[in-house]
Amino acid sequence: MGSEPDDARLLTAEHPAAFGRFYERHVGAVTAYVARRVARPDLTFDVVAETFARALERRGQFDPARGPAVAWLLGIARNLIYDAARRRRVDAAARRRLGMAPVALDDAQMAAIEARGSVDLRAALAALPEAQREAVLRRVLAEDPYPAIAAAVGCSEQVVRQRVARGLARLRRELKEEGA
Repeated sequence: MGSEPDDARLLTAEHPAAFGRFYERHVGAVTAYVARRVARPDLTFDVVAETFARALERRGQFDPARGPAVAWLLGIARNLIYDAARRRRVDAAARRRLGMAPVALDDAQMAAIEARGSVDLRAALAALPEAQREAVLRRVLAEDPYPAIAAAVGCSEQVVRQRVARGLARLRRELKEEGA
């Protein structure tokens, strides 16, 4: 696993396969996150597709010093969900700008999206050690800055960063094992 490139390298690589690896690494977590917040698999698909299209467009804006890539992706997804609720549709602007053709989903694809979205994130988070769970929840979901988390839990910012990174890595492994 040590030879696996980190997210920042995958995002800055010019070769399209690098972004494909980044996508495969995080699509399960993003899909599970989105599916818990939207009502239908087709909406889940649209939000996830637009999330990764925007990530591809804006990959130069990712700053690993601000947090892990999955947190960046979930932030994009969260904003798209809020925007979709307000507009009553998922904006596909990034997909259009990238020249991506609309995708018509069949029943099998819809079932696969539902299965990916049915991962129990609550249970996966509960399985984390408490310090990691708190760090992940504060950083990724509440978007608290690292210094604020460090002050609240009484440790260094570097320790908080390690807890978030380790917690997210463990969640990613568990989601992958569950078939997400």
